[in-house]
Amino acid sequence: MISFLLMVNKQGQTRLSSYYAWLPMAERVALESEIIRKCLSRSELQCSFLEYRGYKVVYRRYASLFFIVGTRPDAGAGPGAENNENELGMLEFIHMLVETMDKWAGSICELDIMYQLEQVHFLLDEMVMNGYIVETNKSNILKPIDLMERESRKDEGMFR
Repeated sequence: MISFLLMVNKQGQTRLSSYYAWLPMAERVALESEIIRKCLSRSELQCSFLEYRGYKVVYRRYASLFFIVGTRPDAGAGPGAENNENELGMLEFIHMLVETMDKWAGSICELDIMYQLEQVHFLLDEMVMNGYIVETNKSNILKPIDLMERESRKDEGMFR
């Protein structure tokens, strides 16, 4: 189960964070800063997977952004359960997310995420629900977002 997804620039500034398991804010901030520091300090020759504080962390760098996914065993699995999330599957999910964002915004960059944060959250919500990947088809993911953009451009759209 995906516990969190972070999009971070090369300077370590978080541009988007989405949590699928409840954590107190102080713990989120501490966890986020520690994981970001660990991922950014690793060289390109090192593996893109690491284990930290019970999380299996998978990350990938695309241009100036790091996409970081943290997974934990399912909540119903009980204490001491093993995290069986597939690391390569998580890398594939990150790649699908980037491809979908590229299709939506052209070539995705840090500014697209900063200035269109709500749409990026909608896009992510179409792909992940309660920590589980529910959709990977780019067309199905982008349909609701395109509909909202078309309606907002109309003079008398249903959202005005």
